[in-house]
Amino acid sequence: MSKLPGWLGRVGAELTELGKRLEERRAAAEAEEDRDTDAETPIPAGVVPTAADHRATTADHVPPPPAYAPSVAARPDPVAAIPWGMRVAAEAGWRLLVLAGTLWVLMRVISAVQLVVLAFVAALLVTAMLQPTVARLRRHGLPRGLATAVTAILGFVIMGLVGWFVVWQVMDNLDTLSDKVRDGIDELKRWLLDSPFHVTEQQINDVAKNLSDTIGTNTEEITSAGLQGVTVMVEVLTGILLAMFSTLFLLYDGKRIWQWVLKLVPAQARPGVAGAGPRAWRTLTAYVRGTVLVAMIDAIFIGLGIWFLDVPMAVPLAVFIFLFAFIPLVGAVVSGALAVVVALVTEGVFTALLVLAVVLAVQQIEGHVLQPFILGRAVRVHPLAVVLSVAAGGMVAGIGGAVVAVPLVAVTNTVVGYLRTYGQEAALRYAPQPRGASAVGVAPTPAPGAPLAGEGEGEGKPPVQ
Repeated sequence: MSKLPGWLGRVGAELTELGKRLEERRAAAEAEEDRDTDAETPIPAGVVPTAADHRATTADHVPPPPAYAPSVAARPDPVAAIPWGMRVAAEAGWRLLVLAGTLWVLMRVISAVQLVVLAFVAALLVTAMLQPTVARLRRHGLPRGLATAVTAILGFVIMGLVGWFVVWQVMDNLDTLSDKVRDGIDELKRWLLDSPFHVTEQQINDVAKNLSDTIGTNTEEITSAGLQGVTVMVEVLTGILLAMFSTLFLLYDGKRIWQWVLKLVPAQARPGVAGAGPRAWRTLTAYVRGTVLVAMIDAIFIGLGIWFLDVPMAVPLAVFIFLFAFIPLVGAVVSGALAVVVALVTEGVFTALLVLAVVLAVQQIEGHVLQPFILGRAVRVHPLAVVLSVAAGGMVAGIGGAVVAVPLVAVTNTVVGYLRTYGQEAALRYAPQPRGASAVGVAPTPAPGAPLAGEGEGEGKPPVQ
């Protein structure tokens, strides 16, 4: 019995040793399988794989298909299947749709507040015409408020007197014009009866009767048009008052208003907009002053020609020619046609032909001599752009849109040209400088006072605004 515990201890030790060897063999087999899967699933450095990791890796592993299985081609990416040209067209198309939608919304907003927009634009045009006078008075020592008040009062008084004079002349010559129109119609009737067109008096009377019946049957439409004209007059008066107040504030506080507008622009785009603003204003000022001067010359010379030909209402016609000159191309045609019609009805065909010759001569001198000399290259716009802009402005906002269209195109042309040049110069100014002695001659020259690339905030980067 004394030998039994020793025997049992030896048996237990042998069993323990056998268990250790079995564990070592199992660990060696697992390590061999882990080495086989290392190429497919890399293990981070310093991480010791466990048995659970090995089981998860084995469960996720998908064995390759057998050799006898048929090969199936993989489907291409849908983007790669679309041709390059179609992808480019789609990219450009949705961007154009976004721009068109933005423009449509903007036009809807402008149409909703059309009276305010036209009044403010008219105030800008009047301010561009009067602002040099304010600057001249301030150089002579007048305070800003007094210079603004004097200029605005004189400008509004002159424009009011011109309007009153036109109305007075029309009302004063209305009876004479009616008599002359009646005489002209009788003369035209006699000419048609004696003409080779074989027009009979019965046909002329039928035309006059049909015209009278048409006017009688459309009395309600004429009355509603008259009521609508009253509404239009109220809107015109409201627009005039808005334009007057806007002009006063723009003349007095235009610089601070522009500085406030610049604060709404993102910081990265602010230097370019700040440089484009004064140039746009100079273009608008040059356009308004040049147009006023050209319109005045047209009105004076055509008015003198009409007056020498003894056509009635020569002064009102000259004022109409001055006002219509602010509508490029179309205004000259309409005002000239009005003068020719008045001369035809009141003085006959020969006088009308002479008036037509005077109008054509003055307009030719204006188009080929006055406008290039007075307006200059700063506001030169292609005739096709003028026609299209006037037509579009007239369709959108009537006469006011036609007046505003050309200066808007001229200002836009100036702004876009300046921003394009500014962007190119900025790209050259802040580009990395060439290195080496051979590259010195081709290095871009920075603007005076501008930091070189590598100075200030960082190499090749513009300073933060």
